[in-house]
Amino acid sequence: MPDNIETIGSHDCAACPIVENGRRKFIRDLLVGAVGVMVAPSLARASTMLIKAARPIATKGESKTYATPATDSVQIDHDSDVILVRWQNAVYAFNLSCPHQRTALRWEDSNHRFQCPKHHSQYTPTGEFITGRATRGMDRLDIKREGNGVVVNLDSLHRQDQDAAGWASAVVQLT
Repeated sequence: MPDNIETIGSHDCAACPIVENGRRKFIRDLLVGAVGVMVAPSLARASTMLIKAARPIATKGESKTYATPATDSVQIDHDSDVILVRWQNAVYAFNLSCPHQRTALRWEDSNHRFQCPKHHSQYTPTGEFITGRATRGMDRLDIKREGNGVVVNLDSLHRQDQDAAGWASAVVQLT
């Protein structure tokens, strides 16, 4: 043994099972920890996206005001998860999510209908179910006319199958 290494007692550390087995475990744990540090931010972002996708549209008595559309059209407010539709002299507000599995709906202008990109459920501009895996119409939000605009209550979700009267009355007639 070299002169500059001090030996404590008669113990030979190189032959110690703690050093031999511990070195492999230490390197494995170090690598696992490093991978964890690199992957953790991605997992955090993914879990945040899942939480956002599954969150309710609002729970604080929130409302949002929109200008009344001048012509038949569809406006999608991704920040508030609201679809605003003017169709045949009536204005509707819908939840952006498909009632089947909460995927964001898309408007197909050529067919004048909404479609779910995941399972292809289709809906009329008034939110009525046409075909696909869903079993009910799009979820409507309470809407009222106020001046030149409409106010959408983000807390007032009406499911067609559970609240038929609320669903039917969640509309502003423009005539």
